[in-house]
Parts: sequence; C-alpha cells; structure tokens
Amino acid sequence: MEAIVGDDIVASLVEISKHYGTRKALDAVSFDIRNGEVFGLIGPNGAGKTTLLECLTGLRHPSSGSVRVLGCDPASRSPELRQLMAVQPQEAALFPQLTVLETVELWASFYDSHEPVDEVLDRVGLLEEAAQRVRALSGGQARRLLLAVTVIGRPRFLVLDEPAAGLDPQAKEHLWDVIRKQREAGGTVLLTTHDMNEATELCDRVAVLVAGRIAACDTPARLVSELAATNSVTFMTPAGADLGSLDSLPGVTAVEVEVTHEGRQSVRVRTLNGDLTLRRIAADEQLAATDLDISKGGLDAVFRNLATMHPHQETAHTGEGGE
Repeated sequence: MEAIVGDDIVASLVEISKHYGTRKALDAVSFDIRNGEVFGLIGPNGAGKTTLLECLTGLRHPSSGSVRVLGCDPASRSPELRQLMAVQPQEAALFPQLTVLETVELWASFYDSHEPVDEVLDRVGLLEEAAQRVRALSGGQARRLLLAVTVIGRPRFLVLDEPAAGLDPQAKEHLWDVIRKQREAGGTVLLTTHDMNEATELCDRVAVLVAGRIAACDTPARLVSELAATNSVTFMTPAGADLGSLDSLPGVTAVEVEVTHEGRQSVRVRTLNGDLTLRRIAADEQLAATDLDISKGGLDAVFRNLATMHPHQETAHTGEGGE
C-alpha cells in the first residue's frame, strides 16, 4: 500500500465537502483518527454523519477535499484495505438460512488471518446461539452477529455505526468489551453513537458534527470543561424566602425561580462550582432549602449546546487534544 499518511494516523479527512444539488451535506470537514484510539462521532439527526461515513468508507466520493484510510483512497477498493478495515453498518442483510456459526465461519474465510470463531462468538455473547438459524435471531442478537462478522478478520480499523442501538444492557456490555479489546490489541475504532454515556466511557476523543461541520473535536473531559462547565443546583424553599444572597455565591451565573401551585419556590441555580454552591445553600438557615439536588455538566450538555447553535455560527473548538 502506498504510504500517504504516517503510521500514527489511521484515517485523515481534509476539507471534505459533499453537495447534493444545492444542499451541502458536509462543509469542509477535517480531522485525523490516530492509531490505537477510539474516536467518537456524535451529532443530531441530519447533521451529515451518514454522508461522512460513506465518504470515509469509499461508498461516496466527496465533492471536494481528500480522504485517506491506512494510506489509501477508500474509494479505490484496495484489496489490502479490505483486509485491514471493517465496517458495521446500522443494518445489513445476512443469510437467513445459515446458522450463527456458519455465518461467522463464512466471513472468516474471506480473510488471510482471522480470530478463532468460538472466541469471537463468546466475546459478543452468541456462543450459546451458535447452532441457531439467523432468521430466528432477535433484533439485538442479529446486531451482535453483525459485530461478530465485523471483527472476525482482526481489522486494524473498525468502523461502527451506532452499534448499541436496540441492545439490552447485557448485550451493550459485550459490545463495549469488544471495543475495549480492539483498542488493547492496538486497533483503532470509529464509533458513531447517540449515547453520550457510551461516548464518555469509550472514546479517547469525540467530534461533534452539526449541520455538516465539525463544531468541536477534543477529549470528552476537555469538551465538558470548555463547553459545559456549568452545573445546576435545584431546591425548594418556602414562599417569601429571601434569595438575594444566591447571586453573590462564588461561581453563580444565574438564578431561576418558579412559584409552585402550593406557593413554594422552586429554585435553579446555575454555577461554575456546583459542590461549593450546594454546600453554601444547604448551610444557609434563612433559605430553609429542601429537596436539594445537583446536576453536573456532561457530554450530553455539550451535545445540546452545540446542536442548538446557529448552523453557520463559528463554533469550532479544537483544544490541545483536537484536530
């Protein structure tokens, strides 16, 4: 294979744009995926994730820009690339008359080197269903079988398009274990997901795609720190309680009050220092606060904040860990 990108870069997208008539699905998208990382791609429906994946996997040609995966143009249908890259789409057709075991053995035969079939079935939680026909599998089992045929060939680069959709908690744990083992073995994963907890738990870096553009790309921790640092402290207090002291608490950025039908005050305090604000409110006898609760910013807040911004607003955030 022609070496176009360095060994530390598995995939590189440079100024990728894709037009469908007058509609721009992707607008100058650029990022690198590094060797040995789990790279997350999140974004609202219609943001362009499917088009981006199609360009990355060679199913579509971008209108402009360049894509390189393991040193190749993915649209070239390189036999070497097919041995090193595997893609699990959201849906795919399998042979309904084959058993689970026969299906994975068939896919294993396509590769020069592959994982032991029984080990892969055990890893995805389908070892007990090995003799079952594909047509008899539940939706969640069929998705796990798709994962099995995706990883059987020891891919260096694994592309997973919302693999956890429709999985029960136990099946999701099997999926997460597969992803972690891929990284531990030195492989690389591109994961698209709508599950912010999944992205936080698994991904080394996350790119947020909004209206065809990369709105942010960094580690989950840095994204939260930069874009969702505000915590919310909520509590109830008697009608007429003096709330004037709340504005002067360190880190407080806003105080919101609603009067309940019982005449009590429901208060939400937005603050950059949630734990300190919570302690101060709890210790203030004049407030007589009850039902105290705290909600800390997370990747879901980053997602909401970026998704609601104007699509043409300059929102790109690329911290030290971003591209």
